[in-house]
Amino acid sequence: MTKLDTRLHAYRPDLADSRLRDRISAERFVEGRRMQVMTPLVSVHKAPRFDATQTSQALMGETLWVFEVGEGWAFVQLERDSYVGYVSASALSSGVTTPTHRIAVPSTFLYPAPDIKSQPVTVVTMNAMVSVTGGDKKFARIADGHFIHRRHLKPVGEPEHDFVAVAETFLHAPYFWGGKSVHGLDCSGLLQLSLEACGANCPRDTDMQEQQLGKNLLVNDLDGLSRGDLVFWTGHAGVMIDEKILLHANGYHMITLTEPLSEAVDRIAASGNQVTSIKRL
Repeated sequence: MTKLDTRLHAYRPDLADSRLRDRISAERFVEGRRMQVMTPLVSVHKAPRFDATQTSQALMGETLWVFEVGEGWAFVQLERDSYVGYVSASALSSGVTTPTHRIAVPSTFLYPAPDIKSQPVTVVTMNAMVSVTGGDKKFARIADGHFIHRRHLKPVGEPEHDFVAVAETFLHAPYFWGGKSVHGLDCSGLLQLSLEACGANCPRDTDMQEQQLGKNLLVNDLDGLSRGDLVFWTGHAGVMIDEKILLHANGYHMITLTEPLSEAVDRIAASGNQVTSIKRL
C-alpha cells in the first residue's frame, strides 16, 4: 500500500476514513460525520491532549469530517484544507448551517444586542464564517442570535483582491506555532489566511505551499522580485510587499513584521537554512 501523508489523510493503524479503504490498511474503516465549528477558534492538535503540539486551527463556521469521538476529543479532517488532527469535541455542532458571510477584518466582536455599548460576548477573526439571518443597517444578526457590525462582514463569494494587502493587516501579530488568527499565527498560516480571503485555495504547511503554489523563479535572483512573490526556506515562508521588503511571521522576532529580504536571507543562512524556492502566483 502507498504511504499517504497523515496530515491530509485521516488514518491510523486502528482506524481510517472509509474513503481510503483501497489505499491503506487499517483495523477498521468508518464513515465520517460532517460537523461544524461553533466556537470562534479551535486548536487542531497532533494528539488528543491539550499539551500536544498545535498543528493548525479551525475557525468558526468551518465544516469538518469527524471519524471518532472519545474522552472529549474528536479525530477530524477539515473540509477547507483537508488538514487532519484532533480538536475539542465541545467546539463542534452536528447542526450544520450554510454560511452567508465571512469575517473580512482581522478581528471583530460578537454582541448580545445591536448596540456598540452592549458587552461583547466573544471575538471572532478573519475568514470565520457566519450565517446572517437579519438585523438592521448597522448590525447583522447571525444564526446563533448574536450581532456583528455589518462593515466587518462580506458575503461568501465576494473575495478580496490583493492578498498582500490582507497579509499586511497582520503586521505585529504575535508568532504562534499552528496559529491562524491576528491573535497569533505562523508563517504558513499568514499565507493561507491571506490567500483564502481572496478566494484562492491554499494548503496549510510551508512544504505543501512551496510545492503547490505559483511558478518557480530563479532562486539566485533576489533583484528581480515583485510584490506578491513568495520566498521559501525549509520550514519557512514569506511574501514580498515590494521588490526589496519581505513580510513574514517568524520565530526569530516572534511577531509578523517587514524587513529587507537581504537581511532575512543572511540571518537565516547563518543558521544553515538557504532559500529553497521563489514562487510567483
